[in-house]
Amino acid sequence: MVSLGGLARKLFGSSNDRRVKGYNTRVAAITALEPEMAALSDEALAAKTVEFREQIAAGKTLDDLLVPAFAVAREAARRVLGLRPFDVQLIGGMILHEKSIAEMKTGEGKTLVATLPVYLNALAGKGVHVVTVNDYLASRDSATMARIYGFLGLSTGVIVHGLTDDQRKAAYACDITYATNNELGFDYLRDNMKYERVQMVQRGHFFAIVDEVDSILVDEARTPLIISGPLDDRSELYTTIDAFIPMLDEADYEIDEKQRSASFSEDGTEKLENLLRDAGLLKGETLYDVENVAIVHHVNNALKAHKLFQRDKDYIVRGDEIVIIDEFTGRMMPGRRYSEGQHQALEAKEKVTIQPENQTLASITFQNYFRMYEKLGGMTGTASTEAEEFGNIYGLEVVEVPTNLPIQRIDDHDEVYRTTEEKFKAIVEEIRQAKERNQPVLVGTTSIEKSELLAALLKREGFTGFQVLNARYHEQEAYIVSQAGVPGAVTIATNMAGRGTDIQLGGNLDMRIEAELHDVEPGPERDQRETAIKAEVQVLKQKALAAGGLYVLATERHESRRIDNQLRGRSGRQGDPGRSKFYLSLQDDLMRIFGSERMDSMLQKLGLKEGEAIVHPWINKALERAQKKVEARNFDTRKNLLKYDDVLNDQRKVIFEQRIEMMDSEDVSETVADMRHEVIEDIVAKRIPEKAYAEQWDVEGLNNDVRETLNLDLPIAAWAAEEGIDENDIRERVLAAADQANSERAERFGPEIMRYVERSVVLQTLDHLWREHIVNLDHLRSVIGFRGYAQRDPLQEYKGEAFELFQALLTNLRQGVTAQLMRVELVRDAAQAPQPEPPEMFGHHIDAQTGEDEFADDRNVAVVAPENRDPTNPATWGRVSRNEACPCGSGKKYKHCHGAFEATEA
Repeated sequence: MVSLGGLARKLFGSSNDRRVKGYNTRVAAITALEPEMAALSDEALAAKTVEFREQIAAGKTLDDLLVPAFAVAREAARRVLGLRPFDVQLIGGMILHEKSIAEMKTGEGKTLVATLPVYLNALAGKGVHVVTVNDYLASRDSATMARIYGFLGLSTGVIVHGLTDDQRKAAYACDITYATNNELGFDYLRDNMKYERVQMVQRGHFFAIVDEVDSILVDEARTPLIISGPLDDRSELYTTIDAFIPMLDEADYEIDEKQRSASFSEDGTEKLENLLRDAGLLKGETLYDVENVAIVHHVNNALKAHKLFQRDKDYIVRGDEIVIIDEFTGRMMPGRRYSEGQHQALEAKEKVTIQPENQTLASITFQNYFRMYEKLGGMTGTASTEAEEFGNIYGLEVVEVPTNLPIQRIDDHDEVYRTTEEKFKAIVEEIRQAKERNQPVLVGTTSIEKSELLAALLKREGFTGFQVLNARYHEQEAYIVSQAGVPGAVTIATNMAGRGTDIQLGGNLDMRIEAELHDVEPGPERDQRETAIKAEVQVLKQKALAAGGLYVLATERHESRRIDNQLRGRSGRQGDPGRSKFYLSLQDDLMRIFGSERMDSMLQKLGLKEGEAIVHPWINKALERAQKKVEARNFDTRKNLLKYDDVLNDQRKVIFEQRIEMMDSEDVSETVADMRHEVIEDIVAKRIPEKAYAEQWDVEGLNNDVRETLNLDLPIAAWAAEEGIDENDIRERVLAAADQANSERAERFGPEIMRYVERSVVLQTLDHLWREHIVNLDHLRSVIGFRGYAQRDPLQEYKGEAFELFQALLTNLRQGVTAQLMRVELVRDAAQAPQPEPPEMFGHHIDAQTGEDEFADDRNVAVVAPENRDPTNPATWGRVSRNEACPCGSGKKYKHCHGAFEATEA
């Protein structure tokens, strides 16, 4: 029986079908312009860019120019690359231009699709960013597509790891900039730590197209980007707090070993407050006043260090350092440290040297970074399962673009085995059969460990010549994955390995030519060898087609349907035949978590023998439901992260806008004067309450405050003794004295130097307080969850306390700036004094899948100047860019010489 919804879809098509159909009119208009564009000379076609820009200056919108601009870009692609975008690719380009996500299957040419809206939007002159998942794809795509843009008179830049600020600024100044999501985010954070506007590298956030949009805006959005730097020495604080814990009794705290958490009881809190007050560490009345959020964090760490972390089980003391022991393997992990001050708490406990802690200097989530763009579009093969998230968080609609040719791939039902051993035995047998019929096989695994386990099994069974990839070496893996369509090839890969690379049956011709002929000069020999490679690839393609196309064999279901669809979608490109099948066992993580025990006993009752599999559509449905549950949980995690980051983001925007305003201002003296006057208002109001009698005034306190904050010695006691004087008179006199002292200083310095000093002091004080504020908010986040036990909403509590902390930041800013400027004295050559350098910085982004810091290795490998490298000793080379000339002096690029990847091949 067909539902009403199903009947309506049959009659009128789905909303997606109707939207796609709506583009046909413009597709026809673009195609109608084709003969006219083809008749133009190269110069006349390139001149269209200037013509379009003049039309924009005259008031036309980008939408008005879409049809002619797409027609020009299509013709340029045909002339430069020999590729004419299909009609469905034009539709994909329009979807991207309309701030939506184009879901296009693998092999449909998404990289080429992007050139159409990129060209159109670059005409606005505000810069277009094309975002990729790794440096290799950014370099590859920019190099290929820059030929089209260059032909049409537009400049292209690329941002990859290891560039200088000048190189970055030049790349961002181009009409089109290719970059990774991490580099864009870090550049934004670093820009907002600069002291001069000219030092900033980015020039705004107009339009971005995000490739692999689900990976960047969903998977990687589970963890924020962080820039950290070493903190001032706080060893004394750790030592002081550590000494308090042995003074507590068992009734003073509660330990939950299962949750690895520790908290203080009421008696313990009271005892701690007295100890902290005696040590001069407690601000306000109680430990849980908002000013003490950092102290609460440190005492909690100290309690955990003593009561939860066990020596020789969780860590060992080796020499003068604490070394973590991995809880799963039992191995030592030298170099790894607990974060958030926990490692320092352990060092204080064990009386070893306390190493400096890293402080978060700036952070942002990808959600909040990409929401800054005026226009955002994205493309991927798999987005529809996360359509709700894209709509809720980014306001992006997902539109499925039909394939250019019908999909011929056969998707088999899953095979479920009772044990992992049985499953892998079946997989090995299936690979053997595929290899015998010469069918190329891509084996997908969910982790590096599992890919290595399968490789070991294949070796034991006598297999040779297979490749094992694990998404760590993007450039080299791209080549190996590109050849996974060769008949009889067996490629084992994690689901993410080699993404962004087309698997063509018979092998990827362009990548073979690049790899095999990179050092052959153009000429008859190169032409001859190219012809031979083309002929060989054609023969191999026919063999692969005859064998049934690429066979995607997955060893496990991922927790996200989207990742499974990505893997499956690598087969059956552009109407090619193909096949996909998932092999599962009841011991797989997903099956184990979602009730496999019940299923196991049921299968035993049904008499399922060893080595037999159950295959049924119901199993697929049950698994899909389980995956939906995990996806919903992960979505909640990301939504929760965003809710908290939104609080910080609102404050971040205010601070960053203030910084830019200060950097742009020639003269901040009015702002500084307002700060000074507010500080004086606060000081006087605190010591002389409104309508208080003269005998109630705290004259001595006011005198001290004026001396400490304003660096002035004023006869306040004598003023207070005058007949008929009130608080307004005293305030006016203090204001006049402070303004007079400031004017004299400005006269001594000269106006130009005074402006420079004021701006520098404001920016440096703001940065220092903002860093402290971020740390306080981090600490607040770590303890705010406990408010839930008191039936209070932790998020609302966080918002309230974060606001109070922000108000305190503004008060401290006024006081800090005023106090410094009332004391500052001119040193010789101050006018030529260099701008303060930003602190030492490290980038961090934790991979949500593996828990590893993607930038951990980079911190240990410095960039070494070419003149300091010894060609004979690679240890002296430091970090070398993939496309740089190899330091050994061979004349080859590093990637083709010492940086060449030795793939694991059995």
